Formats: sequence, C-alpha cells, structure tokens
Amino acid sequence: MENSINEISNLIIQGWVGYAKNIVEFIIITVMVYFVLYFMRSTRGVSVLVGIIVLLLFTTFLSLTLNFEVIGWLLENFWTVFAMAMIVIFQPELRRAFAQLGSRFTRHQKIEQKEAIEEIVSAVMQMSFRRCGALIIFERQIGMAAIINSAVTLETKINSLLVQAIFYPNSPLHDGAVIVRQGIIAAAHAILPLSQDETGTRDFGTRHRAAIGVTEETDAVAVVVSEETGTISVAYRGRLIRNLSETDLLAFLKKMLIDSNQVSSIYEKFSDLDDQRTLALSSVDDEEDHDAIK
Repeated sequence: MENSINEISNLIIQGWVGYAKNIVEFIIITVMVYFVLYFMRSTRGVSVLVGIIVLLLFTTFLSLTLNFEVIGWLLENFWTVFAMAMIVIFQPELRRAFAQLGSRFTRHQKIEQKEAIEEIVSAVMQMSFRRCGALIIFERQIGMAAIINSAVTLETKINSLLVQAIFYPNSPLHDGAVIVRQGIIAAAHAILPLSQDETGTRDFGTRHRAAIGVTEETDAVAVVVSEETGTISVAYRGRLIRNLSETDLLAFLKKMLIDSNQVSSIYEKFSDLDDQRTLALSSVDDEEDHDAIK
C-alpha cells in the first residue's frame, strides 16, 4: 500500500515537473520572440521578415490543400538552410541587436549617450548665440522609422560642428529636423507632423509646432532653437518648456534620456519652472500695459 502511494506521488510530481518544464520553455520562447521583434522594430528587416512569413504561409497552404509534392518537399528541406539564410539576410539587424544586448550590461551605452547629449547642447548653445534656427529630436522607446525613412539617412556619430553645419542657413539640410537615435544622428531634413492644437500653438512658429506635434504622437524629446530670438525650448508630451539655460538643458536631457526612472519628476520640475517664468512674464507685461495706459 505504501509503495503504491509512493508511486502515485512520484507520478504526480513527475507530471507537475513536466508541466513546469513546458511552461518554462514556452516563456523562454516567448521572450526570445519578443526580443527578436523588439530589436528589429523600426528597421527594414521587419518588411523582409513579414515577406518571408507571408511566402511560407502561402506555399504551405498550397502544399496542404492541393497536395503539391514538390513544394511540400521543398518546405520540408527549407528549414535545414533557414537558420543560415536568416544570418545572411538579417546580418545588420542581428549585429545591432547583439550590440544593444551587450551594452545593457555595461556603462558604455550611458557614456556614449552622455557624450552625445553634451555635443548636442554645445551645438545648441552656439546656434542660440547666432540665432540659427534648429530642431533636434531624440528618439526614445516609440520608434520613428516612418519619419526617418522619408528623411535623409546619415547614421553618423554626433559632433557639435556637424550639427551646426546641418542647420547653417541655406544649407541643403537646414530645413526640417535632425533625428538622434541611440547616440547617433540617424537622419536629417526630417519632416515632422505639426501640432493639431491650433489654440495653444497659434503664437508659435513652424519649428515649435513641429516639436510639439511629434511629442504628441511619440515619447520623443524635442529641442528647439528659435531663429527670431535665439531662445532654447524643449518639448515633451505635447508640452513646450521655454527659455532654458545651458545648465537646465543639459540637466533636462540627461535625466530624460539616461536616468529614465526619473522622467516624471524632472518633467514636472521643469514644467513648474516654465509656469513660473510664464507667470512672471505675464506680470511684467501687465505692468507695462498699466504704465502705458497712465
């Protein structure tokens, strides 16, 4: 009797272990598929992958419904060379994915991001001094592949002089925006959607409306230099924060792009600061109007 109970207990344990192994395997496969799709987002490889899947589904359907023997044989032997074909076809995407995966376990990515931010801030301050209009977009979690693909692709390391050259008046690329992705200039001459809030943005120029518009649709951070006044503004979540100094801009970008866990607090801090500045400017305008009436 005791032996029977032990055998039943062992069978139950083995059964639960088998179920647990299946669940773990399913989770591992799900995570792997998720990360493959995540790293391939906003790349041309996505279209290739979709095309391959559609072709495989179509040929499999034909093989099963119409009993095509040759196509069935090809599909059966296709999987033997599929892995090698994927390595060749998706070599750029795989290299990018492994590079990103490795950078998550090192300080290298943060250092590169910090250097890129410092170069951008240096360029912004120079352009602000010369009143050279500029619009720089930092891509975050939501991809901007559609905008980048329709712009001039650069894929080059960020340099202050290069950014200034792009926005130099009458430069072929000075119109539109520069898109920064993972510490590099991904594209220039990018055309962005304008904000649909006609009431709140009626006093803004095209650059500022574009900065607000792209942050309404994505989680990007936009930096704007006014061509008329040279003032520096940043846009996030459809809100424009104006009149930032070099110190404020550097602190804002570092917190937003590097210390992602502090995004909400730093955004609220600068939003409150902008509200205080707006209130102060409004009170000055009211005093000037009152003096003028006198």
